[in-house]
Amino acid sequence: MNNKPIIALDFPSEKEVVEFLGHFDESLFVKIGMELYLQEGPNIVEKVKGLGHDVFLDLKLHDIPNTVKSAMKGLARLGVDLVNVHAAGGINMMEGALEGLEAGTPSDQSRAGLIAVTQLTSTTEQQMQEQQKIKLPLIESVLNYAQITKQAGLDGVVCSVHEAATISEVCGEDFLRVTPGIRLAGGESHDQKRVATPNFARNHGSSLIVVGRAITNSADPVNAYNTVVKLWEAK
Repeated sequence: MNNKPIIALDFPSEKEVVEFLGHFDESLFVKIGMELYLQEGPNIVEKVKGLGHDVFLDLKLHDIPNTVKSAMKGLARLGVDLVNVHAAGGINMMEGALEGLEAGTPSDQSRAGLIAVTQLTSTTEQQMQEQQKIKLPLIESVLNYAQITKQAGLDGVVCSVHEAATISEVCGEDFLRVTPGIRLAGGESHDQKRVATPNFARNHGSSLIVVGRAITNSADPVNAYNTVVKLWEAK
């Protein structure tokens, strides 16, 4: 799996995706989320893969273990590079997801990486404590989810940059820390709460970063992407 910044294709249709990707003359790592997948279905994955790009299919599966296992078995046939579930579904559900992913992956292909969402980057500690009734510091909740994700045999987690280094210390450097909420300096946070810049992420334990509107809303998306890459790769 490459470590290029992942571009979130938060568009409502294939037409807009193809138009956006047409600006680039290189292979990208992109994220297809619920909005796009539910509008266009599995064909959008085939289209984007056919254009030569790696795909993180961000559907955040969360259901009873058997349902998630069966769903993941079907998603495995799409040939994506990275998929995810919610760690809140528990160890049995995550183990089922991994079993389904392995069972559904064609014999001539490597299975996709499988990661679990800890706490969404739109969630604050106050929201977690008041609405989820998790009476812990947010970092402890995230770390607990990371530990049970590792116990279930998954490859890593989705977390904010601010938890990535601690997760690396506890779960190991090879355990992926995929961090959304990445913004360029001075950029808007939008609905994200726990945000950071690409170079901050690089220096604070992120394995992969996910960048959306800083690139997709730019008047010059190629230049914006190249700026993110330079900041991400800077030591």
